[in-house]
Amino acid sequence: MALIKSVKGIAPKFGVNCWLAENSTVVGDVTIGENCTIWFNAVIRGDVNSVVIGNNSNVQDGAIIHCTYQKTKTVIGDYVSIAHNAIVHGCTIEDRVLIGMGAIIMDGAIVESGSIIAAGAIVTQNTRVPAGSIYAGNPAKLLKNVSEEASEVFMRTANNYIMYAGWFKESQETI
Repeated sequence: MALIKSVKGIAPKFGVNCWLAENSTVVGDVTIGENCTIWFNAVIRGDVNSVVIGNNSNVQDGAIIHCTYQKTKTVIGDYVSIAHNAIVHGCTIEDRVLIGMGAIIMDGAIVESGSIIAAGAIVTQNTRVPAGSIYAGNPAKLLKNVSEEASEVFMRTANNYIMYAGWFKESQETI
């Protein structure tokens, strides 16, 4: 079972039908919505501020979600996919966003709905990524707008991760 810990008397809260890999970690003031999946070696720390994750979102292998003491909480919307080894720290990620592998989103950044942060991109402090944008590079800059065809990636990826979790549920309890 995942490592789930209270911090200062505050325990994580989970919506129905969530799946957590047995070596994932969720601590403190964390609220996770329905149908979310937290994958192997992912860490979600709500120890110094709060983390809120909407419905149908996934935090993939090795990703880290944290917040900033007395400054910025982390808010993640619905149908968000945070890919392998990404870092999401003290920022806001709106609905239907894909954060690519190894990307870093820094304090105070806002990634608006329907956007893609490319693999390895670094979204610097207080950057606002407009809705429907693809940002890439270090520091991340506008690459192009999300095409109509590419916009399907948000729902497809989120739904695929719910399906993948189903493969593991037979041998592990659901929270």
